[in-house]
Amino acid sequence: GCKTNAYETDVMQQELQQLGYKIVPFDDVADIYVVNTCSVTNIADHKSRQMLHQAKKRNPKAIVVAAGCYVQTGKETLEKDPLVDLLLGNNLKGKLGEALEAYFEEQGGAAKEPGVVPAGGRIQADMKSRWVEDINEPHSYEDMLLLHTGGHTRAEIKIQDGCNQFCTYCVIPFARGRNRSRKPEAILEEVRKIAEAGYKEIVLTGIHISSYGLDFDGKTNVKKGESFPCKHLLALLREIHEVEGIERIRLGSFEPRIITEEFVDALAGMPKICHHFHLSLQSGCDSVLERMNRHYTTAEYRDSVALLREKLGNPAITTDVIVGFPGETEEEFETTVKYLEEINFYEMHVFPYSRRAGTPADRMGDQLTKAVKEQRVHRLMELRDQQSKAFRESYIGTTQPVLFEESKVIDGITYQMGHTKEYIEVAYQAEEDLKGEILDGVLAEDMGNGIIKFEIG
Repeated sequence: GCKTNAYETDVMQQELQQLGYKIVPFDDVADIYVVNTCSVTNIADHKSRQMLHQAKKRNPKAIVVAAGCYVQTGKETLEKDPLVDLLLGNNLKGKLGEALEAYFEEQGGAAKEPGVVPAGGRIQADMKSRWVEDINEPHSYEDMLLLHTGGHTRAEIKIQDGCNQFCTYCVIPFARGRNRSRKPEAILEEVRKIAEAGYKEIVLTGIHISSYGLDFDGKTNVKKGESFPCKHLLALLREIHEVEGIERIRLGSFEPRIITEEFVDALAGMPKICHHFHLSLQSGCDSVLERMNRHYTTAEYRDSVALLREKLGNPAITTDVIVGFPGETEEEFETTVKYLEEINFYEMHVFPYSRRAGTPADRMGDQLTKAVKEQRVHRLMELRDQQSKAFRESYIGTTQPVLFEESKVIDGITYQMGHTKEYIEVAYQAEEDLKGEILDGVLAEDMGNGIIKFEIG
């Protein structure tokens, strides 16, 4: 699943550990299996079901818990699934321990000690799904504080949940609900703990972080053609910027309509902000964007990228692109190719359109064949590789600070690996472990496989 799912998985694991449970690898025989599901595509649903069934196969007596997005979109299916024992909705993940205790009670008695699962029969469907709420009803942000314990150099922190955009291909608003923003004081508390644990970089993540703070003002949506208000997000960034010990702030995926002159000028005045911006595009053709209900035009997107480059020099611009959307003609695809060539991204995540039951796009005519989608994906991935290589090489000869993260042996030689603020991966030949250090050096030459050789001194 997404980074938000990964963050929430860590919080659930942390809660179980605090209650006395021992966490074991998923492949081990366990008493309880928790699968934090994804539902972004039909394939994700299928993989989620497979994982749940694999768990029960490993230990037929285990409690199998399905949590997250597929629980919200596939609740009726999972209620009938005899291999799944407990359902936990997206906004109740922070109550995993309480849900397990209630399950034990319903089976005929609470566990006498943490991790000891009582034998029992199946409970009724309404009991098994009692921890699933209608996510489309108004909810406040469910705070899930992750106690970072160190051992890494980069920490993700969730600041927002839900989405109000309703793109025609996307089920996420139905899986995650409406926009909900985390209170700044709770975010700052976690950021300070992250710094105390020794992390140097944080990544702000969420489902639609451009909407951060809209609900503080009682605003539910941003109309087509409007820019996203950024006052709450900027206020948050300024406070995080002052936290001692945090040296880098990396931003998650953005809506291009948040890239205003006010917003970019503010970012330019905060040196800890990484010049790495993921602006989701999905198509470089206006007629396809219209069918996707993406709320912006290619001209507006182009202006956002131009503003970032004007104010910030040579930032890394990354994006997502969907090919083979219903009705996408060869001419529309060629328009997208030319647009992508013009914008010139550092990275593109290219996906074939995947039909999602219950979405408007699933009901559209002119669904393209798998072969056509695969051919178009292949072509864009070739363009992606060319553009990515060119961006990395544009930094060769420049001096950049690098945050080192791990040691790696390449062709028998030990290197210290790290990333620049633009997320260019570098390798510095050294036996000494530099994990957690930020050092200046020169990006010297392309080593292949997306890695640039780094030299210090």
